[in-house]
Amino acid sequence: MIADRIYDQISNQRQSRSKIKRSVAKSITWRIIGTLDTVLISWIVTGQMILAISIGSIELVTKMMLYFLHERVWEYIPWGQKIMYHHTKTSL
Repeated sequence: MIADRIYDQISNQRQSRSKIKRSVAKSITWRIIGTLDTVLISWIVTGQMILAISIGSIELVTKMMLYFLHERVWEYIPWGQKIMYHHTKTSL
């Protein structure tokens, strides 16, 4: 029983770290796509590639941080999440 509790705590900590790593990975890949889009649109609108890259660079950093924070806040919102129950063995 004590071993089960220790295992559950370690398992929950690993899952929590895994969720953070997943959020970081999703932030990075999404920002690559979003930044390429921003650079392309900025280049079309301004006609200047250097300016478009500058805009994309600033946008890359700020929106990656905002997305990560957004993702972490959603971890605390129970809507749409499955509730998992831990069953403990009892002896009769």
